[in-house]
Amino acid sequence: MLLIYTQKVTPRITYSFKHICTGILKIPVTFTSKIEEFIAHEGMKISYGKQSLGNEIFIQSVDLLQEQGFADVEFKVQDWEGTPCFFTVSEKSSIPFDIFAASFYLLTRYEEYSPHVKDEQGRFPASESLAFREDFLNLPVVDIWAYKFRNLLQERFPENVFPVRKRQIHNVISVTEAFCYRKKGIVRAVIGFLVDLIQFKIKYVVDRVQVMMNFKKDPFDNYTGIIKFLKKYRISLKFMFQVSDFSTHDRNINHNRLEFQSLIKSVADYAEVGLLLGYYANQKMKVLKNEKLRLESILKRSIESGMNSKYNLLLPDTYNHMAELEFRNDYSMGYPEAVGFRAGTCSPFLFYDINFEVTTPLQVHPYAISIQALEGIKENEIKSRIAEIKRNINNVDGNLIAVYTNEDFSEYSNAKRNYEILKNINEIK
Repeated sequence: MLLIYTQKVTPRITYSFKHICTGILKIPVTFTSKIEEFIAHEGMKISYGKQSLGNEIFIQSVDLLQEQGFADVEFKVQDWEGTPCFFTVSEKSSIPFDIFAASFYLLTRYEEYSPHVKDEQGRFPASESLAFREDFLNLPVVDIWAYKFRNLLQERFPENVFPVRKRQIHNVISVTEAFCYRKKGIVRAVIGFLVDLIQFKIKYVVDRVQVMMNFKKDPFDNYTGIIKFLKKYRISLKFMFQVSDFSTHDRNINHNRLEFQSLIKSVADYAEVGLLLGYYANQKMKVLKNEKLRLESILKRSIESGMNSKYNLLLPDTYNHMAELEFRNDYSMGYPEAVGFRAGTCSPFLFYDINFEVTTPLQVHPYAISIQALEGIKENEIKSRIAEIKRNINNVDGNLIAVYTNEDFSEYSNAKRNYEILKNINEIK
């Protein structure tokens, strides 16, 4: 156990210390504001504040974890033993920056609450992030800082045994459209046919006709092949199905169609199934609740995992709604257009609502790689980018999460290459 002395224990301090020490380093923590209790403690201990108490491990603080709400935050990114850091403090501190405030800033996505330029889909783009601007998006800096902090503890308390966490690899497939042509109704089929014809997409016209006449398998109906891959190589695979009402933004088939329901049930026999939030479910809790109930009704079981189909996280509302509806896991934290660590970490973390200053029970699982982010990159560069991400994650025994779509493994995409990427990520020879 690690005892932390601080003059005032705030929700932010509790959150940040528990994530760094317990979430990443697997070290239980307890807090005290009594100097005599801290002095009497014979085990591991550190102090956190403006002034040290003696010759203990002392982490000097900035004001962020004592504040409430939002304030203009100014800082300069500097180097700490080859790793970027910010919120630098004086030489009195055992670490030259406030590791806990910096981690809080990244994990809570503090910068996403500030005014910023959004992309065409209303998302916070990678290019607006501190990590992108300062060129450390490819580094899980929170985990790197935590491991450096562990080294400091090991030097001071060599008699303590520090647990080692196990690296994990997870793959998530989002299913926005279960089928490309099948089961979409005659009106949508005719409109789609005419649009493809007008745009001279002859292959799509031919494919649509052949699928509708049962002469050809639907291009997106590749679930058998994906499941075979899963069973053969025993990889961790999660499917996120969308069951939204049809709209301009959500174009899946009707959730009441028996073939669609049968598909979801059959996939659930081999892999975990979660909810792919529709566009309006991201905005309105009532819509999200209805979609969750639909999927639970199909599977006859509770749904614990969710993912945002458009990745346009509306913080804190999206996550608060998910937490209130008893989702336990979210897989939306990443940049669809860029490889890297949106929250600066490769470890799952609880979402902290800055508006109410509370830690929610929703566990956020950040992903580092998506097929979309690799589009347009040469094959050799793809391998090197993946190798770099894997190396950075392995150095801190973290989790590698990659996101795909069912379309990525269809004839309308580079399926062969994407299966190779899937093998590469999962270290399959």
